[in-house]
Amino acid sequence: MHESLTTADLSMRLLGRPLDELDGDEQRVLQAIAERRLTSRDAADLDDQEASFGARLSDKVAAVGGSWGFIIAFTTVLLGWMLLNSDILARWGMAFDPFPFIFLNLMLSTLAAVQAPIIMMSQNRASAKDRIAAGLDYEINLRAELEIMRLHHKIDMLMEDVRGLRSAPPP
Repeated sequence: MHESLTTADLSMRLLGRPLDELDGDEQRVLQAIAERRLTSRDAADLDDQEASFGARLSDKVAAVGGSWGFIIAFTTVLLGWMLLNSDILARWGMAFDPFPFIFLNLMLSTLAAVQAPIIMMSQNRASAKDRIAAGLDYEINLRAELEIMRLHHKIDMLMEDVRGLRSAPPP
């Protein structure tokens, strides 16, 4: 009882619609069923294949900028800058950014102005990756439903065969 169905046959039998009325995801799933190949794909791999250099860089900047290591190192640099310019270098009159640390404020503002859009780019990329994952989940769920429907059909056919054997007169 080996079935060799085309994608068009599967479309009509399982979804009740012609192949040309199906969206791309549904056609892809039916094609995979017809060819007996896997449907699952990794969303991260798909996204990484399409990512530009800037997109990958924004992910790395966001990963570093949102880490405890960065926060601790940055706090250490800020405290060192203020200590150096308020106590140590001020004793000899060599403080290059004395209190109220105007140059430090300028650098912090510049860093925030550059870092914020880069982190937003990374967040946009994460939401795009989530949309890809949702689409792949839909394909897998559709495939599972269609395969269950196919199994039910095969079991029904087997049950009919068994019933036919029971009702047939003995030879």
